[in-house]
Amino acid sequence: MIRSELIQKLAEENPGLTVPEVERIVDLFFREIVDRLASGGRVELRGFGAFTTRARDARTGRNPRTGEQVPVCAKRVPYFKPGKEMRERLNSGSEA
Repeated sequence: MIRSELIQKLAEENPGLTVPEVERIVDLFFREIVDRLASGGRVELRGFGAFTTRARDARTGRNPRTGEQVPVCAKRVPYFKPGKEMRERLNSGSEA
């Protein structure tokens, strides 16, 4: 599902809201998640999962086209851990 499909689905399920209103709500939702992660926080959506960041150390990478070594700076990257309900739903009916 892409962002525009999400907006359309939410607008269909909430006839009291216009598409631009739904779009503003979706934008606000995602902006708040990004802002919280950028400030070093955590976002937990019960039954869905938790968004956090993880630190990656600086390292030497490789340009795949030329094979040349290139420095890669240290950075924080987003990390998502699915919640119990999501894991159970994704794995229901499958055998290990």
